[in-house]
Amino acid sequence: MGTGGLTKADLGTSGLAITRVGFGAWAIGGGGWHFTWGAQDDRDSVATIRASLEAGINWIDTAAVYGNGHSEQVVARALRGVPDADRPFVFTKGGLVWDPERPTARPRKLGDPANLRRELEASLARLEVERVDLYQMHWPPDDGTPLAAYWETLLDLRREGKVRAIGLSNHDVAQLEEAETLGHVDTVQPPFSLLERAAAEELLPWCVAHDTGVIVYSPMASGLLTGTFSAERVAALDPDDWRASDPAFTGERLSSTLRLVEVMRGVAARHDVEVPAVAVAWTLGFPGVTGAIVGARHPDQIAGWLPAADLRLEADDLEHLAAAIGTTGVGTGPPLPAR
Repeated sequence: MGTGGLTKADLGTSGLAITRVGFGAWAIGGGGWHFTWGAQDDRDSVATIRASLEAGINWIDTAAVYGNGHSEQVVARALRGVPDADRPFVFTKGGLVWDPERPTARPRKLGDPANLRRELEASLARLEVERVDLYQMHWPPDDGTPLAAYWETLLDLRREGKVRAIGLSNHDVAQLEEAETLGHVDTVQPPFSLLERAAAEELLPWCVAHDTGVIVYSPMASGLLTGTFSAERVAALDPDDWRASDPAFTGERLSSTLRLVEVMRGVAARHDVEVPAVAVAWTLGFPGVTGAIVGARHPDQIAGWLPAADLRLEADDLEHLAAAIGTTGVGTGPPLPAR
């Protein structure tokens, strides 16, 4: 189905070679849950996933909690009938558990081993597969479960063949160190963007030193770095969209980000790409980053960021963006890759 022409990179020692951009399935979870992006037509979601495969993308990142299971079901629907040779890798996550009686309530962060096993079985059923290619703990739990207990569970699932690779999302270096003493951490999934740069301080160097793959999420800062946002667009967001009440989308923070985006437009013009491609390519230029998770809700959005898979920003571009970060004061963390 795909063109197969996009650059690939080895995801740590997992044995998976992934395109440097992957399809993020958070928003296609639709409405009616705690972290919703608002209503979404499943037909659009299916068409967008299939368009990403046609473009050569070979992995999809989802999670059980996205849409309270709905995102996984939509992914399965989109992949029905896709020949085995063309099927993408499917990554999902567990450890965030919603209350079916209160679907819009904040999910609980659970690490109980028995619950993780139940979650994985439910994900396998929704995804209509016998094994997922990557299973990650979504967040450190707050139910008192020690890291050793839930990481040993993921190690067991890998040994049992239920999952091909295992990883930790939203975990810090101290937690990675503890997990690594028990069994290798195949992957890490942190937030990383021009606005959220903390991962470059310690986490990315740790992953390089331990041959751990990194797939970063929100490289376009949930839409802020796409070049399509304005105060007017924020005001028009679906009230069900979590971004409508997020501080990053209001006031001086929004104004500062939009000033950075104007500088990004100049970089994009020099490379004959759109602003989203610059946002994603910036993350891919940091040592240790294997790939970036990029969301889309309609097929026509893919063209804006797809060139990032093969776009290399020059030193002048990076210095220009770093200067803009300093001028606008946006975000925290290193503004340039380590040399």
